[in-house]
Amino acid sequence: MMCVMAAVMEGPLADLSSWQAVDCSIAKAMELVGTRSAVLILREAYYGTRRFDGFASRVGITDAAAAAQLRKLTEAGLLAKEPYQEEGKRTRHEYVLTRMGRDLLPAVLALMQWGDAYLQPGPAPLLLVEEATGAPVRVEVRSATGEEIELEELGIRVNESYLQQRRQRPE
Repeated sequence: MMCVMAAVMEGPLADLSSWQAVDCSIAKAMELVGTRSAVLILREAYYGTRRFDGFASRVGITDAAAAAQLRKLTEAGLLAKEPYQEEGKRTRHEYVLTRMGRDLLPAVLALMQWGDAYLQPGPAPLLLVEEATGAPVRVEVRSATGEEIELEELGIRVNESYLQQRRQRPE
């Protein structure tokens, strides 16, 4: 028999049947980046791809799909368009990561790390290392004190600041 462990739901969250996940940040994030092409476009931006043709060809999607995803990610603020001009040609735009886009890196690397562990039939195709030292890099859940936190040690509680702001919203 497998022992099922979960996060520690605190206070009013302990009774899962008594509340709904209203304004769920995970749901909002998935609305924005929850497609294969969106995550792979971000992967390519992390790898250094900046131009439209590069995204479409490296992700293996149509120009229309690439345009739609790049527009969505740009409008949401994960990417920014910057003009460039090759000699003798018209001005075009390339896509660069914003702070918001860079801050999503741990989530994308966590997906990669999970895929390496559970979906690859052999060794991982790529290694994450600190460029300067070659030391392995891992995505982990840690407290502010630096301690690694397992699922069973993770407490989830209502954010009083959120509740206060929500009470002030006009209906």
